[in-house]
Amino acid sequence: MQPAPSGDALQPLPFGRVTIIGLGLIGSSIARAVRLYMPGARVTGYDADPAVRDVAVRLSLCDAVADTPGAAVADAEFVIFCVPVGAMGEAAASIAAGLPANAVVSDVGSCKESVVEALSAALPGAIIVPAHPVAGTENSGPESGFASLFRNRWCIVTPAPDAPALAVSRVVAFWEQIGAEVETMEPHHHDRVLAVTSHLPHLIAYTIVGTASDLEEVTRSEVIKYSAGGFRDFTRIAASDPTMWRDVFLANKEAVLDMLQRFSEDLSALQRAIRWGKGDELFDLFTRTRAIRRSILEEGQDDARPDFGRAHE
Repeated sequence: MQPAPSGDALQPLPFGRVTIIGLGLIGSSIARAVRLYMPGARVTGYDADPAVRDVAVRLSLCDAVADTPGAAVADAEFVIFCVPVGAMGEAAASIAAGLPANAVVSDVGSCKESVVEALSAALPGAIIVPAHPVAGTENSGPESGFASLFRNRWCIVTPAPDAPALAVSRVVAFWEQIGAEVETMEPHHHDRVLAVTSHLPHLIAYTIVGTASDLEEVTRSEVIKYSAGGFRDFTRIAASDPTMWRDVFLANKEAVLDMLQRFSEDLSALQRAIRWGKGDELFDLFTRTRAIRRSILEEGQDDARPDFGRAHE
């Protein structure tokens, strides 16, 4: 393997030829990161939308942008699917005939059990090492990506028990070289963890913003005009890609419904505490949740600066 700069030292490239299928926010950010942090690697991109391919060419996101899925993977060592989880099987089937036998296949989906099933069914015998970079913004499209998106963010690698150890180590090295902290996790456990840390918060945000929208006949101008910090942050989350999140909730249905049931029970308890004036119970809950916020800051997973680090001009 060829050497490439990463941090303060030269490290061997985990993959010399990388193919990215799907050039939205995550795919375009991976392309930018590879070209910046692994300049010795060749990046080929493909997107099913011709307009996105045109933008990728204009932005010089990749060394080459292929016109067909088969051409994109013709000489690939590493193929990363950056498409909605509901489209994973179809995208994988589109490259099956042209995928080199020794290529490692991965993805960036936030649901892992369903993705493993879809990739395995479409690419029997392929070397599959799924992954999930826990990073993103509310924006989408190739122009929204940036090379530092994954730096100091977690990427969870979820290999099957029989995945080749060398392939797993190469995928781990890939994410580490573009700046991510890497953890390995069993796919089922991943889906339950992400159901509470990511999927449920998005569902709540969509619900709260939707409720405000339902009241717009009476209060629309007030909701917009007097949006406090909490509501603004919910609208940021609720602005996330609707196709991606529709597929996430359907693909991780079991875990999301389990967490939603637990949340509903806790919400009912909170409702009773407010109704019956149980101030001590409310105070104890808010104290515990404040401690969680401090822990997130200590882990470097958010910005402790005022107003979440927003620039004030």
